[in-house]
Amino acid sequence: MPNTISGNAIARQIIRSGTSPAANYRAACIAKSDKDFINKLKIVEEELDETIHWIEIIDAANLLPTNKLSDLQNEANELYKIIRSSIITMRRKSDNL
Repeated sequence: MPNTISGNAIARQIIRSGTSPAANYRAACIAKSDKDFINKLKIVEEELDETIHWIEIIDAANLLPTNKLSDLQNEANELYKIIRSSIITMRRKSDNL
């Protein structure tokens, strides 16, 4: 990231949103109930979506070369899909109980 006010601000945001999903997933793994698990996964989903948003901004503003962002964007999108699928599965499971 460029050493500019906007570059530093975006870098801080993406570090925060990019590391938060792991901590929140860890919290989900020790959830007290299915509802608690789903709620914690929703936080993971939101943080991943925010990370994807910041990657898109970095790309659109040409703050980093696209080739440096593509792997990050692909990984964030894949994680988002996995978490989204897990939320749907858990909701179905909870509805059937």
